[in-house]
Amino acid sequence: MSEIVLMSDPKVAAIPVAECGEPLVDVRRGGSLLVDTRRQDPVHAFAHLREGVLERLLKAQAMLPPGLRLLFVEGYRPPALQREYFEEYAGQLRADHREWSAAQIHAAASRYVSPPEIAPHSAGAAVDLTLADTDGHELDLGTRMNADPEESEGACYTDAGNISEEARANRKRLDAVLTAAGLVNYPTEWWHWSFGDRYWALIAGKAAALYGPKEIDSHG
Repeated sequence: MSEIVLMSDPKVAAIPVAECGEPLVDVRRGGSLLVDTRRQDPVHAFAHLREGVLERLLKAQAMLPPGLRLLFVEGYRPPALQREYFEEYAGQLRADHREWSAAQIHAAASRYVSPPEIAPHSAGAAVDLTLADTDGHELDLGTRMNADPEESEGACYTDAGNISEEARANRKRLDAVLTAAGLVNYPTEWWHWSFGDRYWALIAGKAAALYGPKEIDSHG
């Protein structure tokens, strides 16, 4: 397995943002994607993505074999909510590893929740998703969505070896279509894919990110 670049890596934060101004759009419009409501919030922020990210998801879905669909779970996440998630998980790690330094806590937390200042979800650039059949029943991808490294014994890592052959095959299907559509995966979370953010720019060899942090009330 190649070395994993974490969201906390200084190389990610060093990527400049050349904000293109693309709007956040509601992925439920048109009914082309299956949308799960488990991460639903009062203002329905979860169902939004930058326009270009949604276009690529629809391209990816069109490449899936008959009988399979993408199941969208969460897209945009307001910066304040991202900060809350990060601090909550970092707090758990501090309680469990009192000997760790602040830098160790920050890096370990970033395996599972992106640091707020560079989070792809807060730019509307990232999506958490899985595969389902046409009735919306989830396929086996090895862990539950959002399983952390401790709970899953590392099976949440995209290239984890401790999953079934069926789960591995399903992850390969997901990887094939999303990569072909131009998205990149965060290797510690098989369900997390992004386009246009700083992490994408680093992995894809781009000079700058297309999308920076955005507030939901600016989406017109």
